[in-house]
Amino acid sequence: MGEFVRLDVEAGVGTIRLDRPPVNALNNQVQAELREAAVEAAGRADVRAVILYGGEKTFAGGADIKEMAAKSYVEMSAFGAELSQSLTTIAEIPKPTVAAITGYALGGGLELALTADRRIAGDNVKVGQPEIQLGIIPGAGGTQRLARLVGPSKAKDLVFTGRFVKAEEALAMGLVDEVVAPDDVYAAAHAWAAQFANGPAVALRAAKAAIDGGLDTDLRNGLKLETSLFTALWATEDQSTGMQSFIENGPGKATFEGK
Repeated sequence: MGEFVRLDVEAGVGTIRLDRPPVNALNNQVQAELREAAVEAAGRADVRAVILYGGEKTFAGGADIKEMAAKSYVEMSAFGAELSQSLTTIAEIPKPTVAAITGYALGGGLELALTADRRIAGDNVKVGQPEIQLGIIPGAGGTQRLARLVGPSKAKDLVFTGRFVKAEEALAMGLVDEVVAPDDVYAAAHAWAAQFANGPAVALRAAKAAIDGGLDTDLRNGLKLETSLFTALWATEDQSTGMQSFIENGPGKATFEGK
């Protein structure tokens, strides 16, 4: 457990919780602790799904600008690579992940939310990539994951202008997937994650690998990846359990062990 980031686990759901007041700025220590929490969540068998959460007031307000402004080019080269890799480690957690967004998710904060498989936001949130206002560009996924999620035109509008987007517009453009009352954000994220707590963990990992890996290649190679992952599941206990349960009891009644 880090000073600013911790992993809480209950009933199969792990919550990676940021707690660096006032706005969960992503400094060197936070990004390192995020990476450690992601590695732990990925490796623990008792974690079947993961929530990214910054608390009731704000998800994450972005990078620590004071810390960044004091860095030299050489120092920023190292920091930028480490920050990007930390968020990539979260994106590559081989389990369903959901960002529970409250308050603000700006700059690096939005880039953190973009690593999740799903984003649930309060109806009062504001999100954006305002780095251009500092004379820089997003450096931890904001030009890449954002464009893949909402398309290049919308991504360029957000990155070029640096404007803040409210919940309704974020939902309409596909930047977030669900909007709820501010007090219900974590509960909604938990409800989504909890449905996987007793699910077929190996198949879920394969599904995520197929979708994410396919997006990084052409259709022909994506289909080859899918076939490989699909057939490999015949080596799992869950495949046998799931199919036998279907034959005997109908769909949706299998009890999986995640093996």
